[in-house]
Amino acid sequence: MEISKKKQFYPILKGLRKYLHSYDRETKLPVRYEDLLHYTDAFPYYDKKGKDTLWESVMYDQHMKQELNNGLTLIYALLKTDGDMSVMEHLYVSRIDYCTFGNSNPFRVQIMNQLNDNYEYFYVKRADASRIYGLELEHILSPSRINYLVDGESLIEEHIAGIPGDVFMQEYLNRPAMNKVRIAKEFVKFNERSFIRLLGDMRSYNYVVDITPDFEDEQYRVRAIDFDQQSYEGKKTMYMPQFFKDNNRIVEIVLKLLKPETMRQYQSEERTLLFRRLKLARYRLKDLIDCMRSDTVSTPEKVKQLKQELAEHHKSDEFLKCNCMGDLVRLNLKTILSKEPKIVSGQV
Repeated sequence: MEISKKKQFYPILKGLRKYLHSYDRETKLPVRYEDLLHYTDAFPYYDKKGKDTLWESVMYDQHMKQELNNGLTLIYALLKTDGDMSVMEHLYVSRIDYCTFGNSNPFRVQIMNQLNDNYEYFYVKRADASRIYGLELEHILSPSRINYLVDGESLIEEHIAGIPGDVFMQEYLNRPAMNKVRIAKEFVKFNERSFIRLLGDMRSYNYVVDITPDFEDEQYRVRAIDFDQQSYEGKKTMYMPQFFKDNNRIVEIVLKLLKPETMRQYQSEERTLLFRRLKLARYRLKDLIDCMRSDTVSTPEKVKQLKQELAEHHKSDEFLKCNCMGDLVRLNLKTILSKEPKIVSGQV
């Protein structure tokens, strides 16, 4: 599939800014994205196997390094403890990396615990409205919660732990302990979640697999980690991970191990769980969708293409009346969830 090589950035407008403030996503930050651009040197960052990761570790002069250490440690505290620094005195910034590919060119900050050398990450990015809508929809509708903060045009995101999808398929999929039926089930559910909320570009390196040992086996959860393509592309299949060739190995397992009726069962389970999450957060979701419906997060050409393809997919001309991506997300949620016999349509 052909994907937009360089996605346009969309500013945070007044309505979305008000939403972020109302739900405690906006705060004053001591360090912004543009501050991190003033590095003095950079060198390639290699992984443990000596492979170039396409990230660069960046260096700053001594004066700025101390300021960044204080500011970035405070940001970590804001993410983790709502700004309580009393338990953060033993933390420091051990490394800052800069991503040289992709749309958002983020910085990755490594925070080290000097008492035990344990470390965690968070990311500093340029704020983009469509990405923020993606983060919020993930927080509301997915099984996992998302922590992030916004200040002006800067976005802070926590690290989402897991094995990158491409690494998982290459190094983990054929392990003797791998329960392939369970990973097939989870991929069907992930595919369903992505399509229902119109999250695009779930190629293998844009999601991670979280493996949890169970008392007799392993459980798997697939989590999106990139939200740049929330409701941006015009092609329907861009919102279905099953159609990306990067995911072919897992798709083959799904087709081999799951019968069509079993896939439909897992889709139905996911829709039911999603509806329950929607119902619990229906007022917050309504506020978000209202913002999205008055916002611009894609081009008129892509909106036109997607509404035509969704109208054909659902066999409903209601999609042709949509004027923007926010309208399409709202109607797609309503249309798919109302198909379930045990689900009563909610107000979104």
